[in-house]
Amino acid sequence: MAKLKAAVLLSGSGTNLQALIDASARPGYGAEIVTVIANRPDAYGLVRAQNAGLPTDVVRHREFAERASFEAALHEALTARGAELVCLAGFMRVLTAWFVERWMNRLINIHPSLLPVFKGLEVHERVIAAGVRFTGCTVHYVRTDVDAGPIIVQGAVPVHGDDTPQTLQARVLEAEHRCYPLAVDLIAKQRVRVVGDLVQIDGAPPPTGHLINPDPDRATS
Repeated sequence: MAKLKAAVLLSGSGTNLQALIDASARPGYGAEIVTVIANRPDAYGLVRAQNAGLPTDVVRHREFAERASFEAALHEALTARGAELVCLAGFMRVLTAWFVERWMNRLINIHPSLLPVFKGLEVHERVIAAGVRFTGCTVHYVRTDVDAGPIIVQGAVPVHGDDTPQTLQARVLEAEHRCYPLAVDLIAKQRVRVVGDLVQIDGAPPPTGHLINPDPDRATS
């Protein structure tokens, strides 16, 4: 089976890009990265891509008078590289319905919470303030509503009583770096189907056991 041609859009350091680069080097992985596109020329993710020998493009949003022309340039850059799946990895621009509809069910994102809760920005600060015991990350198909769409993969992460936004972010990032490559591989191997607003994954057994926070085996000892 030919590998799925994936493109990565980013604005910053590109740690999830690095996770995808590392995964794509493994034997049997179903996707290859055909381009990395940033809207900022100083995004460190471009350096990661260049170090891996990947093609890169910069489409600067500030050079366009309106979002429509910016997104048209993005679309042109993606199609020129033959992209079949677009992976948003810290791409800090809200995409319009025009773009989302053209890449419907071929456009995915990763968000640092267990969607549908804690959408938007400053997620880790809000998680800590809410006192929840678990957070995590979500890989999902993109829809016109921000941080919405059929969920592909989620990873649960415990919240510690002494967490700061920085320590919690680091723990969630570890889960992101496992979940994003998994989601892309499942899509590449045609195991993911979108049925209405839900995702069905062929041949994927559910996990067993329970996650409880605080740990009941240690909390009462």
